[in-house]
Amino acid sequence: MRVAIAVEQLSRAQPGGIGSYARGLVTGLVEIGWGSDIVTLGPRGSGAVQPGVAHHSAPLSIKALTRGWSRVPVGVPRDIDVVHATSMAGPFGGGGKRARHTAALHDVLWRDEPGSSTPRGVTFHEARLQRIIRDDSLRIIASSPLLPSRLREMGVDSERIFVTRLGVDESGLQPAEPREVRRALGERGVTGPYTLYVGTLEPRKNVPALVRAHRAARAQTSELGPLVLVGPSGWGHVDVGDAVVLGRQSRELLLGLYRDATVVAYVPVAEGYGLPPVEALYQGTAVVVSAVVPSVATNETAVRVSAHEVDEIAEGLLLALATSSDPAARERRRQSVAELTWANCARDHLAAWS
Repeated sequence: MRVAIAVEQLSRAQPGGIGSYARGLVTGLVEIGWGSDIVTLGPRGSGAVQPGVAHHSAPLSIKALTRGWSRVPVGVPRDIDVVHATSMAGPFGGGGKRARHTAALHDVLWRDEPGSSTPRGVTFHEARLQRIIRDDSLRIIASSPLLPSRLREMGVDSERIFVTRLGVDESGLQPAEPREVRRALGERGVTGPYTLYVGTLEPRKNVPALVRAHRAARAQTSELGPLVLVGPSGWGHVDVGDAVVLGRQSRELLLGLYRDATVVAYVPVAEGYGLPPVEALYQGTAVVVSAVVPSVATNETAVRVSAHEVDEIAEGLLLALATSSDPAARERRRQSVAELTWANCARDHLAAWS
């Protein structure tokens, strides 16, 4: 079985969680021995995701390819048995005459929180969702445990719906050494403990509320340290207050920042899945997360709060700070997300493709 996987998200200015998923899926397939059976697809100028994995670049820019894939499977080889869209960009066809087509669905945030996207984004996502729903031959792979019931409410047959786990492991990738983390933070004036936020800086991530909550909590104890923000800037203005903005960082440094943080806080008002909190738990760090985040909805090691209550977020930060940080506690957090591996993600996809 030859599989074509769209990884166009990695060519966007803000790849985000979907980019992590696309890269992780390829990594997981390679890990379980499927590397020679897959080909990745991207826009003009894109390159291989992993050494040894074939890659096809379409003769179109990322914008043109996104428009075109809704109608024509540009760049999809004809000898493919499965074509998988990792985002709503597509492609939704192509391959051999009997090829199976699957598409990942990560959220319906533009419906739940229209203000979390631009008007153009809302129009695009709704049109692509309707395209996916109408195509009875298209299997849907949901990355959030909450999506299957939503899809059934939309009239999608249960036999078309599959659920995948996402991954938190980084095969062959080691976190930066503590001294490297200290050096990177020191260049921005951060010494000692710190509270960490990881994610795109955009309105739905609720960073201004986190900034206010952190300021209130830090007034009670200096052990939280400054609030450090890691991630690219998205759309819309975000007031970061007195937080320290590191911007986009390498994966190695990011993993080290997760590991060495006193607390990791992630309190969006709406979320499709939420990789940052489970990535932090995998590094053993205490986590504060808003109750709307599906990835830790049943995780007893995370401190859950209301995204709309600044006082509650502040209390959550103090509660997380008070939890044990000894090796046994860190290992419990790590084990709470141990099944979330990219190899298991790959296996979940193979079940949908069979």
